[in-house]
Amino acid sequence: MKKTWPNQMGVTQIRIARPTNQLKKIEEFYCQGLGLQKIGSFQDHDGYDGIMIGLPDKDYHLEFTQHKDGSPCPAPTKDNLLVFYIPEEDTVKQLIARLKEMGYEPVSPENPYWEEKGITIEDPDGWRIVFMNWIGIGHS
Repeated sequence: MKKTWPNQMGVTQIRIARPTNQLKKIEEFYCQGLGLQKIGSFQDHDGYDGIMIGLPDKDYHLEFTQHKDGSPCPAPTKDNLLVFYIPEEDTVKQLIARLKEMGYEPVSPENPYWEEKGITIEDPDGWRIVFMNWIGIGHS
């Protein structure tokens, strides 16, 4: 049974969007490296190309856009994180091995909490991803 939002908020999807100047590398990192699915894309929409990448149910997904003229898109602080909770340790190990083969090595997190059960890796733009070997908040 799906839970409802408080106060009849009625949200059907959540998209986290950000720019990049390396759209192809970003697609490879998130689709081939992480194994997420490309769920949509667009070309030359007012000078922008973009891709949407997400989990199979599409309720939560990432959008990456690239403007034809480029855009300043520096990574934020080292403590801005996208965290994936993955309960199976073997899955985390496989992800890290695949990313290492692609040239992405783990990095030390700024907050030591993320090192307890997690492994941090930077994507091609320097944004940090944490793979937590844990079921996540609100799950027993």
